[in-house]
Amino acid sequence: MANGSRALVLGATGQIGRTAVRALAGDGWEVTAASRGGGRDARWPSQVRAVALDRDEPGALEAAVGDGFGLLLDVTAMTAAHARQIAGLAGRIGSAVVLSTAAVYEDEKGRGFATQDEPDGWPRYRVPLAETDRTMRPDEEVYGARKVVIENALTALGDRLPVTMLRASAVYGPYCRTPREAYFVKRWLDGRRVRVLAYNGESRFHPVHVDNIAELVRCAGRRPGSRVLNAADPQAPTVARIAELHDEALGWECETVLMDSAPPADAPSVGLTPWSLPHPLVLDMSAAERELGYRPVTTYEQALPATVEWLADHIRGRDVAEALPRLAAAYEPLERLFDYAAEDSWLASHGR
Repeated sequence: MANGSRALVLGATGQIGRTAVRALAGDGWEVTAASRGGGRDARWPSQVRAVALDRDEPGALEAAVGDGFGLLLDVTAMTAAHARQIAGLAGRIGSAVVLSTAAVYEDEKGRGFATQDEPDGWPRYRVPLAETDRTMRPDEEVYGARKVVIENALTALGDRLPVTMLRASAVYGPYCRTPREAYFVKRWLDGRRVRVLAYNGESRFHPVHVDNIAELVRCAGRRPGSRVLNAADPQAPTVARIAELHDEALGWECETVLMDSAPPADAPSVGLTPWSLPHPLVLDMSAAERELGYRPVTTYEQALPATVEWLADHIRGRDVAEALPRLAAAYEPLERLFDYAAEDSWLASHGR
């Protein structure tokens, strides 16, 4: 393997890339951290080389790879063109780790994240979901299905270029651009002392901390192979437990009122959180443990305080939509997550 001790990270200054660079450097890799701005994280070792790179500029990635790298970590692959770009590097990189998503999964009726807004669209997954479970049909027009296109193209390379695809679930940690935790942190900043949780607060949307993703990347770098693996924390807490953990991290007391159903049609924002699924999405991590020797390095309980601290500092005194534009786009209009008037009206109508 040419230049086997060198690693190139695409998307190095993003949430996952920042942590992965540090993990790989700590594991002995000579890391080149590539991002559009060419910036660097203060926590990176001084020997990490930061470079500016726009992968969509023709020939830019190929020029950056040069004589080759032992490992490519790509956290920004979003299209079939990106998959072809990686495939074209076969022979110049020893192996690759590429981020995918748990949104690739669908249930036995063909329901997945892409069908949630349709009648009876909420998927009822078989849990815990294993990598062999059903996924969406490849389609470049839908996010999860587009990731299936990438998975299929890259795992088909086999020995030509071993690629580990990581199906990450609800990613969290500092520097997240779509932090679900903002739901509770903003309410704390607003002095809101009551919350309503739909589905009896039992929703489970399996989270994964960036440190656990970085450990999966580190392990996959040591054990290259053509495979698809889930990426999730050791446990999938309910949204009610997540609420409690936020209160503990913030030193806050907040009353939780449970709604035994979905948000009502006349008040669709009430009880809604970024984890509010009517049926659980939980990932099986046994394949990563078996194939990589992976062991998680943190839990939601352990990692949440640092996430909350970063997020509170990031949004304090700012309009949340301005501070977190990608979150605003994902939940447009963002105000529906913080519709206190509708919540108060619902509470009053239920004698609270």
